This record gives sequence, C-alpha cells and structure tokens, in this order.
Amino acid sequence: MTLKKTIIIPCFNEIKTIKILLNRVKNNINSEDNIIIVDDGSTDGTTDFLKTIEEKNIEVVFHNDNSGKGKAIQTALDKNLNDLIIIQDADLEYNPKDYNLLLRPFLETDADIVYGSRFIGTNDYVRVHLFWHYLANKILTFICNIFTNLNMSDMETGYKSFKKEAIKSITLYEKSFGIEPEITIKLAKKKFKFYEVPISYAGRSYEDGKKIGLKDAFIAVYCIFKYSFTN
Repeated sequence: MTLKKTIIIPCFNEIKTIKILLNRVKNNINSEDNIIIVDDGSTDGTTDFLKTIEEKNIEVVFHNDNSGKGKAIQTALDKNLNDLIIIQDADLEYNPKDYNLLLRPFLETDADIVYGSRFIGTNDYVRVHLFWHYLANKILTFICNIFTNLNMSDMETGYKSFKKEAIKSITLYEKSFGIEPEITIKLAKKKFKFYEVPISYAGRSYEDGKKIGLKDAFIAVYCIFKYSFTN
C-alpha cells in the first residue's frame, strides 16, 4: 500500500536552516507527495527565499504577521492535503530520514496518529541537551496522559503525523505552541489510535534560534486543562 504524504512546514525566521531542511525533505518524499510551507511573518530573509521557490509540488503560503506555529498549521490544513500529513519543523532538530519510521505503523497496523518520540530509545542519535527543557516535556506529557488516559512518552514532539480524516475531524484554535496539547487531547477524545516510534533528535540551543520557552510550558498546561474539560 502506498500512502501519499503532505509535509507541513511552519516557518518563522529560519533562513539559516530552511534551505538545508527543504532539500532533506525533498530527498525523503516521492513525486506524488506535496509540501506546504507556511511562512509566519518572517523578517530575516526567509520570506525572500521562499518567494523564489517554483516547484509544482511545493506550495508556499505567507502570513503578513507572526501569528505562531499553531496558526501556521491551521493555515496549511486548509490547503490540498494527501492521505497522510506529517508536521515538520523548519529547523534541523528533526531529520526527514525518519519519515519511514513514522510511516510504518500506518502501513503495518491500524494507526490513525503516529508521534515520533525522542524518549523511547532511538534508531540513531539524540543530542544530550537542556535538562530543564527535557523535564518540562516529561511533566507536560505526564499531565496530558492523566487526562487522555494514554501512555505516550513525548506529547510535545515536533514530529506528529496523521491520517487526513483524523486531523480534519477536529477544529483547532491555538495559535502558538499550545497547538501540541490541543491536537493530542482532541484526537484522544475521539478514540483515534495513537502510536509512537523512536526518532533521532538534534536539539538546538536558544543561541541557535530555539523559540519555545518557559512561557510556552505554562500555556501548554493551561491548554491541557482547557481542552480536557471543553470541546
């Protein structure tokens, strides 16, 4: 069975990495797959680069202002989607060579959603990096598991993949990184089948441009409670 993929790339001020990342993505997809890049109001030259792209399977959408990762994902989900959707950050923390790992549960089981986990062992490498960021991820995942009754290891992962009918069955509202628990909780409420696979991870530092911070952790906690008790 062949699953046609749509790769969604939210992008904000990633001129140092977007060219490399885009080449890696193209090397790990098939000709029938498509890529949707949402430039979220970049100001560092990313927008100028993306305007030069003229490839039939790549669609670039531009936000006039920076609205957040969540809003960029929502914009992309309104576009032309294939059977399977993979969210890909525009930095180099996640390697597109792991797409085959994300695909396996869809091809071999009844998976509706597959998350790439940084914490269940690895097929390759994981950078030893940022203890407090790691701890925050584990706490947020633990709290989310309490309310969803799932036993996932990495709710905050940047590698989330979905069957189109699953992700299109929910309405998303969070504009920032709160999109991560919102997606997980809403899909869990619908009893979709989640799987996790180990992925490689090359986490970057704040000096390198990492954007998620302590404020986002508090937003995530708020979103876990909010979407656990509301629709």
